[in-house]
Amino acid sequence: RPDWLSKFGYLPPPDPVSGQLQTKEALTKAIKAMQKFGGLKETGVLDQATLGLMKTPRCSLPDVSEAEVTMGRRKRGLNPQNKWNKRHLSWRVRTFPKDSALLGRDTVRALMYYALKVWSDIAPLNFHEVAGSDADIQIDFTKADHNDGYPFDGPGGTVAHAFFPGERFTAGDTHFDDDEAWTFRSPDTHGMDLFAVAVHEFGHAIGLVHTSAMESIMRPYYQGPVGDPLKYDLPYEDKVRVWQLYGVRDSVSHTNRPGNPSQTAEPPVLLDLPENRSTLLLARDAPDRCTSHFDAVAQIRGEAFFFKGKYFWRLTREKHLVSLRPAQIHRFWRGLPPNLDSIDAVYERPGDHKIVFFKGLKYWVFKDNNVEEGYPRSISDFGLPLEGVDAAFVWLHNDKTYFFKDNHYWRYDDHLRRMDLGYPKDSTLWKGLPPNLDDAMRWSDGSSYFFKGREYWRVPGSDMEVEAGYPRLIAKDWLLCTEMQSDSPETDLKSTETRVNVHHGPDHAENGYEVCSCTSDTASPLGAHPSPSPIWLLPPLWTLLLALCFELL
Repeated sequence: RPDWLSKFGYLPPPDPVSGQLQTKEALTKAIKAMQKFGGLKETGVLDQATLGLMKTPRCSLPDVSEAEVTMGRRKRGLNPQNKWNKRHLSWRVRTFPKDSALLGRDTVRALMYYALKVWSDIAPLNFHEVAGSDADIQIDFTKADHNDGYPFDGPGGTVAHAFFPGERFTAGDTHFDDDEAWTFRSPDTHGMDLFAVAVHEFGHAIGLVHTSAMESIMRPYYQGPVGDPLKYDLPYEDKVRVWQLYGVRDSVSHTNRPGNPSQTAEPPVLLDLPENRSTLLLARDAPDRCTSHFDAVAQIRGEAFFFKGKYFWRLTREKHLVSLRPAQIHRFWRGLPPNLDSIDAVYERPGDHKIVFFKGLKYWVFKDNNVEEGYPRSISDFGLPLEGVDAAFVWLHNDKTYFFKDNHYWRYDDHLRRMDLGYPKDSTLWKGLPPNLDDAMRWSDGSSYFFKGREYWRVPGSDMEVEAGYPRLIAKDWLLCTEMQSDSPETDLKSTETRVNVHHGPDHAENGYEVCSCTSDTASPLGAHPSPSPIWLLPPLWTLLLALCFELL
């Protein structure tokens, strides 16, 4: 990978005349420097972690300049020559994403506004949008070689770059790779979050260079979405660096709204419109949440996850569907095989809160959504028979993990990493539960929930007996469906009817935009509170519109 190391400043460029190759010592030194900057163990060899970081999408700008390679390093993250000598800066989106079904022009401009405002909120800089060609910061969506010395390379790889203030003609200009799938509030990890990347690149546009600080937005590697653009707060590391360049702002930011550069009026609205969300059609094998039985169900970080085939649905702590459309499992949990057709069971491990996935005779352990090294492993590690697992959950009563298979269950101590004595036992000890469960989970109300087919059973508290009134329908109580509803494209318009309550939280209204949380108004035992103003909608046309209503991730 000498070309990669040269591209990002860890090796000097090869001599175009002699074509001299790099020495082994120089390569080792460069790899160690790259590993140190990336927060990896300094091995000096291209190990798996190093190669993985090299493949991570990132900014096009180098981490180390050519002069620093030969003359030593600068003060971390600061280049005093690269700063604006004025405090009022104009900006313009000159070209937009082409043929994008994900982001509209108004949304792109609003995201640029808020990404610039992140910096003007803390530094004495004022940004205003202009329509003319003489903007200080010209923003373009382009691809491949676009004649600026930093060619893009298709999806992944380098995703964006910006020019420092001191560079003649191109100072402040910011380019985004139009081959990327740019997203905004995407319900899964597909694509590149435009706001997060824009904040990083505008850091360059005002004079900041890359840093190795793990918490910094100016790390060169794409780190995923950073949350709500209206609430994002820069890490302290980045605040200090921009204060060193420009000083501390002593008044309210005067970044002007798009389309009205002469006023400092209300900020632009970020509405949840089709152009703001990934509205890509589901793959042909995507399941219907209203007619499916589920392979696995789990509570993870207080939220409920329903798994079916290669997909999952996610519910917030308030039992609001994040999206009516499923997300792909392997895109969210990186490390599961992309060709995995389903999973058997999932649970969040007590103690360290790592997430355990089971499929057949194998299991994987994840820290957040990244697989731990050394997995998959055999389920024999748990002392389970080599027959697979139907269900797994942690009982709130004793913080022990329970595994079910056919008509037996086991009790496992995750703290001691050993199976308790006296197991397996007959699952009929859990009175009222069917055999051959699909999965089980505990929920925030203190109860345990067991799932099979299209039904579920609730066992309250420390009881081992199903509560009266069960089973009930999963789709109706959990997944915003009536008994006859389907979100399949083939659904007959005249055969179904759905009522949905839309709740607008106070934070959303205060911020000048709305994100609706979709909840069922069914008399559900799960704590949903119906709105006093229900809206009647007919699927599937209106179901597609409802797919735009998300609780923020």
